[in-house]
Amino acid sequence: MVAGSNPVAPTIYVAMTQYINKYGVIFPAYNVEEHLGKVLEDTSGFIPREDILVVDDGSSDGTFDVAKSAQVVLIRHDVNKGKGEALKTGFSYFIGREDIEAVFTIDADGQHDPSEIPSFIEMYETEGLDIVIGSRMNKTEGMPLVRFLTNKVTSSIISLRAGRRIEDSQSGYRLIKTELLADMQLAASHYDLESEILIRAGLNGAKIGSVPIKTIYADEHSKINPLRDTVRFLMLVFRSFFW
Repeated sequence: MVAGSNPVAPTIYVAMTQYINKYGVIFPAYNVEEHLGKVLEDTSGFIPREDILVVDDGSSDGTFDVAKSAQVVLIRHDVNKGKGEALKTGFSYFIGREDIEAVFTIDADGQHDPSEIPSFIEMYETEGLDIVIGSRMNKTEGMPLVRFLTNKVTSSIISLRAGRRIEDSQSGYRLIKTELLADMQLAASHYDLESEILIRAGLNGAKIGSVPIKTIYADEHSKINPLRDTVRFLMLVFRSFFW
């Protein structure tokens, strides 16, 4: 069980098919009804629907209905708890499944292209990695300047703490071995969870690599609060010296 996850068993909606697969996908989703349907349809071309999980983090729009119509696995938080909590809910679900070896985390707002899933799998399998991160830093055209600069700074800090070169620490597009997640006591609840995973993984000797992905920014509205989430990041780094 991932530390901090909800001990109360949530309602899970599952559509079963005949496929067999060792990879799962987690979509932390909050008010993304406009993009979610296409993202799930595109993902189902690579991963069976019964291995695709949407964690509806207390959405107030039609996110839940879109996910349910897509016939994927669906877990719903009654209230918005934060991206980190949505991810931990997803991690707990897949850690409990012996048939899943590694899980993708993919943003549900259209910023990640599911057609790049095979490149993650190839890197994971050929290099024997524990974590594969989708890096946008080779193709930064279209990335807002403040995002570019923030990413450069945070990636440098995370690289130092993890003892591994991390090209794009803020990328939520990842493939992570479930065995690694099962051994982690994760504490963060928001966007800082993604940084916590990298620091803990690096300190524990995990193998971390990157694959290039597209930089996609359209009409989606970022849910990151620059001041609040920067403070959370700095506090995370400080606490990491006492792990």
